[in-house]
Amino acid sequence: MANCNNDCAACNADCKDRKPQKKAPHPKSKIGRVIAVASGKGGVGKSLVTSLLAVRARAMGYRVAILDADITGPSIPRAFGVHDLATGTDGEIYPVTSASGIKMISMNNLLEHEDDPVVWRGALIAGAAMQFWTDVVWDETDIMFIDMPPGTGDVPLSVYQSLPLDGIVFVSTPQELVEMIVKKAVNMAGLLQVPILGLVENMSYFTCPDCGKRHALFGESKADALAQKYGIPATARLPIDPALAALVDGGKIEEANTDGVGEVFRQISFGKK
Repeated sequence: MANCNNDCAACNADCKDRKPQKKAPHPKSKIGRVIAVASGKGGVGKSLVTSLLAVRARAMGYRVAILDADITGPSIPRAFGVHDLATGTDGEIYPVTSASGIKMISMNNLLEHEDDPVVWRGALIAGAAMQFWTDVVWDETDIMFIDMPPGTGDVPLSVYQSLPLDGIVFVSTPQELVEMIVKKAVNMAGLLQVPILGLVENMSYFTCPDCGKRHALFGESKADALAQKYGIPATARLPIDPALAALVDGGKIEEANTDGVGEVFRQISFGKK
């Protein structure tokens, strides 16, 4: 609009150029880097990648937190073997903590039974994800990873618009349709002006335990080609690994080898703000 000084915080006008204001975390929280881990579809291993990135960051000495924004499909606490219920007071929620000291909050930490379904409409789900940011006392945190729900619906839109993200790590698989999915996610990030930090291709290959040969069970890797095409600065490829799956199922993800996400992590490990 005319005479706009681009200071939306000091302006009450409701115009088409108005920029959404970023929500502040709880007053007792001081959070450095905020990284969303996202995918265009479900079942690609987004929560696995979130967990591996968090474990790697913690092993390097960072104070790490995970906000599980996948409200209807939470899985982060189980991967870490955390079954405690979150506690709190009026206006404050306290995160639970893993064995290595990773703080986390998830809908499963608020449900009496972990297998209780969350049957809510979109606006309520998005509101819950925002409360994990505004009402949880995260204390001093160097890097927070946000495990996003799949797709481009209410929660991703709310997170991208309302939280001060430093960037997004996308998770994909090698199938042919992945380019369309990645392109949708890249376009959404571009519309909302959130930088893309890396692309992790999960289930990229399987290594035969007998001969050591790699097999591309879901097709040849497309990670590097997609990264080059869409200007994504870093890629990583994770294999199909039954041992890793067993660690996740057993709540022992903190024992996993995180070398596979190393290159992507180097792109986001800028140190403390």
